[in-house]
Amino acid sequence: MPDLTLLTIIAIIGVALAFDFVNGFHDAANSIATVVSTRVLTPLQGVAWAAFFNFVAAFTFGTSVAHTIGAGLVDLQQVDNRVIFAGLVGAVAWDLFTWRVGMPTSSSHALIGGYAGAAIVKAGFGILILRGWIKTLSFILIAPLLGWALGSLFITIILWLFRKQSPASADRFFRRGQLVSAGLYSLGHGGNDAQKTMGIIASVLFTVPAYRHLVTNAAGNLTIPFWIVLMAHAAIALGTLSGGWRIIHTMGSKITKLVPMGGFAAETAGAITIFTSTALGIPVSTTHVITGAIVGVGSVRRRRAVRWGVAGQIVWAWLFTIPIAALIGALVYLILSLFS
Repeated sequence: MPDLTLLTIIAIIGVALAFDFVNGFHDAANSIATVVSTRVLTPLQGVAWAAFFNFVAAFTFGTSVAHTIGAGLVDLQQVDNRVIFAGLVGAVAWDLFTWRVGMPTSSSHALIGGYAGAAIVKAGFGILILRGWIKTLSFILIAPLLGWALGSLFITIILWLFRKQSPASADRFFRRGQLVSAGLYSLGHGGNDAQKTMGIIASVLFTVPAYRHLVTNAAGNLTIPFWIVLMAHAAIALGTLSGGWRIIHTMGSKITKLVPMGGFAAETAGAITIFTSTALGIPVSTTHVITGAIVGVGSVRRRRAVRWGVAGQIVWAWLFTIPIAALIGALVYLILSLFS
């Protein structure tokens, strides 16, 4: 495998950070849709609040998810710069398309799909690390179900605890509470999602012998230096600041109508789910998590409170994300191979 020039390395890292930026504005809705839809914060205040916690997460979580993305899904010994670049293009292309149509899909699954598609074309299915994929794919189902269960549980407990309070009194309490829950959710979002870009950047450097020492420890294993951590969190925070208004509308109002009490329950459920996944080193879809939590909250109120048709459309988008991103990544890799 030919060595990458420094310029090429910088270019691919730039694409990785662009994906991180796109992830930020694509998934901004996950962090602030509920707090904006309940009018606790304006959209501008909401994205600023979310961006702050996206960046603060750099000092809060470790890099276990980054290690899973960097070395736990694809055999790095068989990866080259074309695989990484093609995977990023597949992820960014799908993210931009779904953002354009206002559909909340998973940036995380777009990334692993694009990466896997390019890698399979290069070296076959043997390049995939099965145990990493089993863990990651299982949480496509587990994460939204856990968000749903916790959202249902929290809103049930809250309704019982505040059953003697007037609606106006409860509303005032949870309008303040949502500032905390939205901040926690944004912290989890940044902590899990930014790590995916860290893993990709570390992989780029690992594939080049001349620069491998920057991302390996004394034993020669992949490690994530703090300068990569800061870059990834800065990029996702800037992306969040740019907003994602189409998706915010879908997440915050089309699935079910939320009040501050419900928003607090959904965000808290989502935050706990993501904190747990990050601690286990599992890259999850924050979109899946918050959607499950919102549906859980809405379904407790009454089944007809949830617009199941919209939720169904989102599920279909989830199912298509990995295979379509993989197809785009594979096609981009094939095109790059024709010119090398």
